Amino acid sequence: MKITRRSFNSLLLGSVAASASGCASVIPAREQGIDSRAVLAFLDEAAARDIELHSFILYRHGAVAAEGWWQPYRSERLHMQHSLTKSVTACGVGLAIAEGRFGLEDTVATFFESELPANAAPSLSQMTVRDLLTMQTGHGEGVSGSVWRQITTSWVAEFFKLPLIHEPGTTFVYNSAASFMLSALITRTTGMSLRDYLEPRLFEPLGMRNMLWDLGPGGINPGGNGLSWTTLDTLKLGRLHLQKGQWQGQQILPASWVGEATRAQAHNGRYGYHWWLGPGHGIYYAAGLFGQFCFVFPEHDAVLACTAGTTDEKLRDAVWRYFPAAFTGDRGGSDALAHRCRKLRLLEPLASTRSPTSQEISGRRFDMQPNDDQVVSVQFDFSPERCLFSLQDARGIHHVTVGLRDWIESETTMTGGKLHHQYEPDTLRVVAGGRWLDERTFEMTWQFVETAFRDTVVCRFDGGALTLDRSVNVNSAATSRPTLHGAVSSART
Repeated sequence: MKITRRSFNSLLLGSVAASASGCASVIPAREQGIDSRAVLAFLDEAAARDIELHSFILYRHGAVAAEGWWQPYRSERLHMQHSLTKSVTACGVGLAIAEGRFGLEDTVATFFESELPANAAPSLSQMTVRDLLTMQTGHGEGVSGSVWRQITTSWVAEFFKLPLIHEPGTTFVYNSAASFMLSALITRTTGMSLRDYLEPRLFEPLGMRNMLWDLGPGGINPGGNGLSWTTLDTLKLGRLHLQKGQWQGQQILPASWVGEATRAQAHNGRYGYHWWLGPGHGIYYAAGLFGQFCFVFPEHDAVLACTAGTTDEKLRDAVWRYFPAAFTGDRGGSDALAHRCRKLRLLEPLASTRSPTSQEISGRRFDMQPNDDQVVSVQFDFSPERCLFSLQDARGIHHVTVGLRDWIESETTMTGGKLHHQYEPDTLRVVAGGRWLDERTFEMTWQFVETAFRDTVVCRFDGGALTLDRSVNVNSAATSRPTLHGAVSSART
């Protein structure tokens, strides 16, 4: 995955150019009517409660007031957005409706008659586009993207197989499958993927240039997830809605659509059209699993965008404790906030460690016993400054370059699968470091810096035997895999 460095000089927020490395904004928080001490308290609570933030940008009154990236995350990096993607899909729906492609009250089944099951429930013919948008499809439980990412046949056909328990339009059940069907509907009525449809209508006008969006079967973007873009892009999404669909004098989204999408439509007043409603008057937000957020505070002319590797509930609740209360005027702390944000980091410097075991095992292949992860073998190649770790599984041979004195960034095909909410990209950027916990135990840390995920791999050597344990910081399922067992091969590779 090649990423072109992005400068904040093209922020398109008016007159401000924000720093790409920290929080030293052109227009500081105190001049934007923001209590910097409240923002500092928010950062303090995140650190105290192990809320792993990766980035944030705070915007108010036409300028960035504060921003920060926890190294090795950086402003130009893409970050997987998970279900924040749904609010981008809503933009596509609003534009398609404005162009007359379909209407809110159109029934979904009429667009996909060839993929309906022979025994389709009669109530299926009642499900409308509005029901998809409000997550009131009639299903008894939702379908996670982690389930569908493992299916290679038509997801449209899978959607119509889901049993309907409720009358469509009556009961809220959060369901990524509903968002997928909105994407499928746009593809069916325009002949384009949702990403391609939005390119000239949304992404180009807002200067969103380098995002990635997964494709499912049939060339359909998932709709509910699979989008990776920068924190700045998230901020732009929020600001576009804050400005009622306008961007630099151009009406990008219909103002009426923005108003409908961000007001209470379902779920006892907590959900709009793929936007969540906040606890305060007029507040709404886009939310992604593991802490990807875009909070919009219309009464305060403010947006807070952030990425993280934590539970979304923990981060959201922390935000509510300090925002919008922070928009109460300058009460000091602006310089301290700027200083804090310049020094944010996630990975501490590596302490160099050594063990004679490294020379014993270097270049030797370990053949693994049969396992659910289909790992065939692993190998460690040590040099004074790094270890090249290699793993062979059913997908092929994967490498991670692990720094022993300093963290090393590289591109890898070593993805997480079951530990990473079932995402399996072809390649990812990884920042990796290793240390010897004792003479026979080597620990590697892999920070996948385009995602929320950080893996810890602990390898224990006992003579010619190896045990390997892999765990992750956050996941929708188990955060560790069963221990792998192996033995050194009789021959060096």
